[in-house]
Amino acid sequence: MSDVVRWGAFSCLMVPVVLVVYGTSVGGAAAAALGLAAVTATCRALLRHSERTAARCRARTDSPHAGSHDSGTVPGAHRSARRGSRRTQGG
Repeated sequence: MSDVVRWGAFSCLMVPVVLVVYGTSVGGAAAAALGLAAVTATCRALLRHSERTAARCRARTDSPHAGSHDSGTVPGAHRSARRGSRRTQGG
């Protein structure tokens, strides 16, 4: 992520300079710089949010009881029978 943010900051500095060199007004170049800075800040915030979400998902997946609602059950065991009721063979 840091490379993306660095390139965004670099463009926020270079675009206004290039615009002024090629004849755009200083006010127009400043407006372009502010717009690029806003877009860069928004993208940075979205990237950080995405990284945090991905880290949480990885941590949840890597935990030993991932997806388990009842940690006391044995994997593969079925809990479909009612407590206290017994099945009789043949009927």
